[in-house]
Amino acid sequence: MGGFAWYVFAGGGTGGHLYPALAVARELQTGPEAGEVSFFCTQRPIDRQILGQAGIEAVPLPIRPFPARPWDLFGFWSSWRRSVQLCMDAFRRRRPAAVVGAGGYASGPPVHAAVRLGIPTFVLNPDAVPGRANRYLARHRRLAGIFAQWEVTRRYFPPGAPVAVTGCPVRPEFRSISREAARDFIRSVGLDANRPILLVTGASQGARTINQAMVRLAGVVAGSGWQILHLSGPADEAEVNAAYASAAGGVAAGGLGYRVLAFTDRMAEALAAADLVVSRAGASTLSELQASGRPSILLPYPYHRDLHQRHNGEVLVRAGAAVLLDDARDPQVNAGRLEPVLRRLMADADARRAMGEAARGLDRPEAASEIARHLRGAAAVSSGDSGAARARREPRRERGAGPSARLSVPGMQPPASGGGSRIFAASPDTSSCALSESSFNGRRRPSQAAGRDSILERSPRWIRM
Repeated sequence: MGGFAWYVFAGGGTGGHLYPALAVARELQTGPEAGEVSFFCTQRPIDRQILGQAGIEAVPLPIRPFPARPWDLFGFWSSWRRSVQLCMDAFRRRRPAAVVGAGGYASGPPVHAAVRLGIPTFVLNPDAVPGRANRYLARHRRLAGIFAQWEVTRRYFPPGAPVAVTGCPVRPEFRSISREAARDFIRSVGLDANRPILLVTGASQGARTINQAMVRLAGVVAGSGWQILHLSGPADEAEVNAAYASAAGGVAAGGLGYRVLAFTDRMAEALAAADLVVSRAGASTLSELQASGRPSILLPYPYHRDLHQRHNGEVLVRAGAAVLLDDARDPQVNAGRLEPVLRRLMADADARRAMGEAARGLDRPEAASEIARHLRGAAAVSSGDSGAARARREPRRERGAGPSARLSVPGMQPPASGGGSRIFAASPDTSSCALSESSFNGRRRPSQAAGRDSILERSPRWIRM
């Protein structure tokens, strides 16, 4: 891989975990400080598909999801140990400038290995309410930074956690697709570019409860003069197609214009062409709605215990950018809830326009570049250590200091004494090497302690390396 800085992203399994990280990866691969990027990911086909199309190296790990059944624990434990060892070996052969946890069960082993080896480690947290894994990582003294999408997220992390509210990284084409390019896309999938488009999506894997509700409303959509572009997910594609075909036979003159796709890698064009969106409320989906400025009706995923998608959707609702409906897990009930909202919004262009503007008002176009700047700063600090010294060092405390002493980092100096933040400030020759005080809005970054700190030190011993 040469002498360029090497950045590792850890995670995958869904587009929601991969796409924000890919936006940052693009930033890291460009400009005078261009580096190299690899993804340590799952063995799911969607990872190979998305990363292959992006031209990014994929390193599939044998890690399994944490099991729900106790008798599957041994298989998980075995896959965890193998995956951590693979990451440790890879990182010892070539030390990454930084490792970024992008979400999903595959993020665990690389993050665990990176923290053990003293590699600068970060976490992307695009959800309004962080999951248990990210809340646990936030307490870890060696974690270098947490990148959050919305300000509301700060309250869910412990005091002093190194949270920077950057927004969620989105590929730049979501902001740059022209209306004409969007119309070309609509024509390419066999729809009429002169009729309004209702985009229905359950993200990369589809959403069965939304699929089943929407096919019941095909006549309502057709009666309003609209068309449907429906991203069903691979499991339901045939069923949804058949349902629309059957509904089309009973629609009066004008017909039902529809196209069902399992998935599209041209989501920027699909959103640019849409006049209204019915969707889940995953964090990366909402960031794309914000970047493209599209009004939406959100049905958050109802099966998560913490209902984190509902918390995501509420951010857009409070801004006036979306309508949120609880998914009843029953197609008929969901259709009944959707119908009046669809009728109202399909008939009210002014309301849709206002919602779209509110969505765009939540967008943070510099998210990817800001995160890349922080990662490059970590690389600048990390490159100051010799390979031999890094291999044997533990974090160094200032001479004569007690247990709460600050970490001494090459190229960094502590801020002047006083009552303010103790986040490390960059010295003049490494101005981008630290997450700045302004990034964290004055919150204190915890000092780093010596000794071996496993990110799983509070979990059962059998899960640790």
